Amino acid sequence: MSQQRHKTVGVKVGKVQVGGGAPVVVQSMTNTDTADVASTTQQCLELAQAGSELVRVTVNVPEAAAAVPEIKKRLLDAGCDVPIIGDFHYNGHVLLTKYPDCARDLDKYRINPGNVGHGQRRDEQFSTICKVARDNGKPVRIGVNGGSLNQELVMRRMQENTDKNLGKTSEEIINECMVLSALESTELALECGLRKDQIIISCKVSRPRDLLEIYRDLAKRTDQPLHLGLTEAGMGAKGLVWSSASMGILLGEGIGDTIRVSLTPRPGGDRREEVYAACELLQSLGLRTFAPSVTACPGCGRTTSSTFQELAESIQGYIRDKMPEWKRHYEGVEELKLAVMGCIVNGPGESKASNIGISLPGTGEAPRCPVYIDGQKFTTLEGTYEELSAAFQALVNDYIATKYHKRETPLPASATAASAPAKPALRVLA
Repeated sequence: MSQQRHKTVGVKVGKVQVGGGAPVVVQSMTNTDTADVASTTQQCLELAQAGSELVRVTVNVPEAAAAVPEIKKRLLDAGCDVPIIGDFHYNGHVLLTKYPDCARDLDKYRINPGNVGHGQRRDEQFSTICKVARDNGKPVRIGVNGGSLNQELVMRRMQENTDKNLGKTSEEIINECMVLSALESTELALECGLRKDQIIISCKVSRPRDLLEIYRDLAKRTDQPLHLGLTEAGMGAKGLVWSSASMGILLGEGIGDTIRVSLTPRPGGDRREEVYAACELLQSLGLRTFAPSVTACPGCGRTTSSTFQELAESIQGYIRDKMPEWKRHYEGVEELKLAVMGCIVNGPGESKASNIGISLPGTGEAPRCPVYIDGQKFTTLEGTYEELSAAFQALVNDYIATKYHKRETPLPASATAASAPAKPALRVLA
């Protein structure tokens, strides 16, 4: 990106640095019952393997707090050292005090200043969490949410607007209160003994235009690292578009040190989708590279066959399955570029621009698929979808094995890698 990054203090969360010029960090949150150690550990592993560099878990009841040390132990036993963040609302001061092992094993605490208490108790209970963090050497995120904003602050500002005839809209006042709550809470955390390099800030709302206004204001008024994201982005295309539209603009302006794409999953859906979305967002902006990219044809009247769509989907899934293994053994494999095209119009051109590209036949074209490697015609394939898919995977495997430097010492693995596919049987034309 050509835009200069917003300068922020660096905060260490476990092994990961947030802010201070470090690359933008991807994070996610489990949706399991944290007291269910097995399912929470499994989802943490899956999220980390998908690319989440920080994973947050709900700590809402004593059973959840008691489960944290065992979850952390099982993750480490599995070779996964992803930092685990405890998400606290209402009773964090109680749980962190009564369960010191939980406080010790979490890598960061998330505090919502809007629901940590009321009146004088708010500052007392907020301070208790900050002091536990200070004593355990842990960072905190001061996470202000539009849906749980300190109503006493809002009403005070609303009354001031009326009394002084300031003419501000309710949305403007709420946005100002979001920023004010974050800044005042940061000052209180510092008074409690936390250092600047132990504090991350977020001000999450569910509307993109408000998010832009809030974070632009916040970036001007603090040098603390900023956690970026819509608090409730929504489902499917809506969640993806709204998150990308807002966060893409801010990231393009250099604002944001860590992000979460808070997608609402379908019932029984894959929680990793929010991780994939965050990684794709950063990769699309040129800020990070996580996995090989697949350029695919959108289809038109020339592409009445669905083969190119099926092949594009299968190779995308294959990449996600294989990336943990590839990343362990090969340096730079994330830079690989693939193309799956559906007809002769843009097929050869896009294929030549990729490391490996295949141009499938469109309507009325000969049933042959030219394949290009590093811009040069390599071979022509024909056969069933299954044969083409297996052949394309084999070409990808061979390219990675021959073009990327193999690590002398493989990186640690957090999960068992998938086995390589069988060698395909198909017709190859000269």
